[in-house]
Amino acid sequence: MPCKFGTGLVLLFALTLAGAQSWAPLNNQPPFPAGTALLLTDSTVMVQQMTTNGFGTGNWWRLAPDSFGSYRNGTWSQLASMPAGYAPLYYASAVLRDGRVIIEGGEYNGNSGIVESTLGALYDPVSNSWSSVPPPPRVTQIGDASSVVLADGTFMLGPCCSGTAFLFNPSTLTWTFTGANKNDSNVEEGWTLLANGKVLTIDVTSSGHAEIYDPAFGSWFPALNTPVSLVNSGEIGPAVLLPDGEVLALGGNSNTALYNPDPQGWAVGPSLPSGYDVADGPAALIPNGHVLINASPGVFQPGTQFFEFNGRGIVAVPNPPGASAYPSFVGRLLVLPTGEILFTNQTNQVQLYTSSGTYFPQWQPVITSMSDTALHLGMVNYSVSGMQFNGLSQGAMYGDDAQAATNYPLVRITMNATGHVFYMRTHDHSTMGVATGTTPVSTLFDVPLNAETGDGTLQVVANGIPSNPVPVTMLPPGR
Repeated sequence: MPCKFGTGLVLLFALTLAGAQSWAPLNNQPPFPAGTALLLTDSTVMVQQMTTNGFGTGNWWRLAPDSFGSYRNGTWSQLASMPAGYAPLYYASAVLRDGRVIIEGGEYNGNSGIVESTLGALYDPVSNSWSSVPPPPRVTQIGDASSVVLADGTFMLGPCCSGTAFLFNPSTLTWTFTGANKNDSNVEEGWTLLANGKVLTIDVTSSGHAEIYDPAFGSWFPALNTPVSLVNSGEIGPAVLLPDGEVLALGGNSNTALYNPDPQGWAVGPSLPSGYDVADGPAALIPNGHVLINASPGVFQPGTQFFEFNGRGIVAVPNPPGASAYPSFVGRLLVLPTGEILFTNQTNQVQLYTSSGTYFPQWQPVITSMSDTALHLGMVNYSVSGMQFNGLSQGAMYGDDAQAATNYPLVRITMNATGHVFYMRTHDHSTMGVATGTTPVSTLFDVPLNAETGDGTLQVVANGIPSNPVPVTMLPPGR
């Protein structure tokens, strides 16, 4: 029988925490220059190995948290390499609804010059294996592509050098055309998933224009023009969905703008100080609702400075050691289930960012039922249901060169006797939307054989925000 839980639990935590923003290095740094990082649904982080001169390789590594859930004390192991001949740099990427990872295109491939590659591959974390994906029909360039996982779980790809888009079927490895009536090319654009399931993009080659993709029609529609220019030298910054439903759009210049989808409208946002910009750079929604911004003093120039947008203004925060030697475009951010933000910048010095303050209660996932609270080690396809399992936003954003969305539920169990933390691999989520509110949602999860037996508590975590704990009992394998 499914186990039900009330939603009116008392929430006992402080909305502000002592201390200020801080960075901490991993105690076990990677034995390679670290590039794009993706969060797998078992909580481990999948990181691409870079060359020492900044190109991509086909090698990937896994960062696993320690027995207490600490990424700072985590350990590294090498994963399977990509299909032969595929070593992309600046590409589309996503964790799919079934837990697999898709990588598409690449502005560069290995140490080559610009090739706008049409190669693609799927990674299966269960079998630790890659398989090649054919390009969409009649597409000769994918390159540094735009992409998004739609609310229904479909991966949507926008090849770099045209206004076309395609929907991917992971079962048949086939593509279907979508995205009619695009105003301009996808080049350099980022795609932001909204709470209503539509997708916002800000045009780069047609500066000042914005567009909305509506999955119900498979078409783009004009949105109101941005109130300030956000394009500089053909580059733009990321656009992050905020907890209040607005989107913070960061410019390739110092400008920012705020988009309100309902009623549709734009407002001028606070400017980045001292001439900083986010031309090809990352940003991430912190669990406290602020946005961490990786900026540079000029397009592609070294001198990284981090800022936080706090809902009112943009303020400088401390930098990790050595960051000022690099431009923003080499930076990558990833939201971890601990609420920390992982930062990589093509070196072997990976850092974790912690902000001050924390989330509001209404932002938490809420567990309402489970298929069982007596969980057998090695068993698969347990279900957990509730609300707000996918977070309020995609999490981290960059644009056309990298996507590292984390708007899917993780399941974490903490053992009462030892305090040890185990993550269950989640898959086949009922939605990949964001800010789903009171809509009932669910996911399946598998219990690893190496978990401990005994009593513990289970939480659903989305973008670093955990649900209230539910008691469970971990049992030996079998029934």
